[in-house]
Amino acid sequence: MAGRRLERIGRMEREDKDRQSVLSVDDDRDLRDLLHELITGMGLISATAVDGMDALEKMKEDQFDIIITDINMPRLNGIGLIKRVAAEYSDTDVIAITGFQTEYNYTDIIALGASDFISKPINMNEFEAKIKRILRERNMRFELKQLSTRDSLTGLYNRRYLDENLRNEAIRASRQHYDLYLLLIDIDNFKIYNDKYGHQQGDRLLQELAQIISGNIRNNVDSGYRYGGDEFAVTVLHANPRQALMVADRFCREYNKKNLIPTSLSIGIAKLKNSSNDLAQDLDNMVREADQALYLAKNNGGNQKVMLELNSD
Repeated sequence: MAGRRLERIGRMEREDKDRQSVLSVDDDRDLRDLLHELITGMGLISATAVDGMDALEKMKEDQFDIIITDINMPRLNGIGLIKRVAAEYSDTDVIAITGFQTEYNYTDIIALGASDFISKPINMNEFEAKIKRILRERNMRFELKQLSTRDSLTGLYNRRYLDENLRNEAIRASRQHYDLYLLLIDIDNFKIYNDKYGHQQGDRLLQELAQIISGNIRNNVDSGYRYGGDEFAVTVLHANPRQALMVADRFCREYNKKNLIPTSLSIGIAKLKNSSNDLAQDLDNMVREADQALYLAKNNGGNQKVMLELNSD
């Protein structure tokens, strides 16, 4: 059952990945239009930008899988854009395009962080072949990532991926000026339930909670994780304190409808606070605060949510 669930989740995410997006960056309008036509003709989502600065502004709003960039452009050129993408958007592939082959060679461009290099004038067959190669490689990386980041029982992300992804989410939240919340969830009396009904039923209960979490968060915005044992975690983005509490309340309400006596949920909630110049320290503080809130929820009898910031359950 767990294997089928993980396969189903992976298939749904692959379907989303099949419609990958490409941002073409060039100050030549005719070339932008040509690239847009080629890319949409391949069944991909296409967007354009007039230079590196315009591209970075668009990347703040949308996630692009592939960037195709000219080298010589005003404001921020292709070299600067490649460096920024490599530093801030490590999952995005870049193809550089230039007509100045003597000034920029393949080795130099790849060393900067690009995935490939195309010379002007563009050969259509070569262009399509390079795009398809990058798409195949991205799909292979995606499959490998699924195997390494998913919990096999519940289909949620695992603890290792939370540790990795939380930092990336924090960087984006700080850069784009939105709030990030962490919810730590613990199943009250899980051991009693497990001892009474057996480990198979205990596993089904964990899967039930995973489905509740997945069904009550925003796709491609929030994320659910199996934190370990009978503990789970959820990241909630672009929310205020009351909205974070509402998410926790939905979890509790939907779980209690299952009538899995004597279990219930305790949830601790914390917000990322940029209180220091050290991102790692701020993340540690958020996890510690969520853990303290969870402890209070359980110590007060369980079946409740606590956010220290609001001093309320």
